[in-house]
Amino acid sequence: MSEKKYDVSEVLISKEQIAEKVAEMGAAISRDYEGESIFLIGILKGSVPFMADLMRSITVDAEMDFMCVSSYGGEMRTSGVVKILKDLDSDIKDKNVLIVEDIIDSGLTLSYLKEYLGARGAKSVKIAAFLDKPTGRKVDLQGDYIGFEVGDQFIVGYGLDLDQKYRNLPYISWIK
Repeated sequence: MSEKKYDVSEVLISKEQIAEKVAEMGAAISRDYEGESIFLIGILKGSVPFMADLMRSITVDAEMDFMCVSSYGGEMRTSGVVKILKDLDSDIKDKNVLIVEDIIDSGLTLSYLKEYLGARGAKSVKIAAFLDKPTGRKVDLQGDYIGFEVGDQFIVGYGLDLDQKYRNLPYISWIK
């Protein structure tokens, strides 16, 4: 049985544009949290490249941990059901939490996480997302730090995948 091949050759956001935007986001976060510390929570697996780059551009004290949540289950559209597959190993009580995510699409997962983490006693909960796809939104949710807005294509690269493929692309493309 042959595997379906997708065309992902068009570069929507180059690696140079990515580096510049991440540095801008890190500077903004550093300004906003000056004199305080933050607790970064990377949402596995897609946020890993963005989280690594963003952390290096933040100048305030920062801790980090990861969560793994799913609402896609290998599909190209969200199921709407959020499942926590890996929870935090650290206590976030009284900490400034910054959820680091690859993309805001439906908003269902991040809306759930904001409430969930707030209920665990976080001092504040904000969102840093590399990409924002407002056309996919199913709930009223805005990110606090956004890299780029994208259209309704299925985006891959720089951590974003289709069934675990294309995460390693150093740029953003889309499935044709």
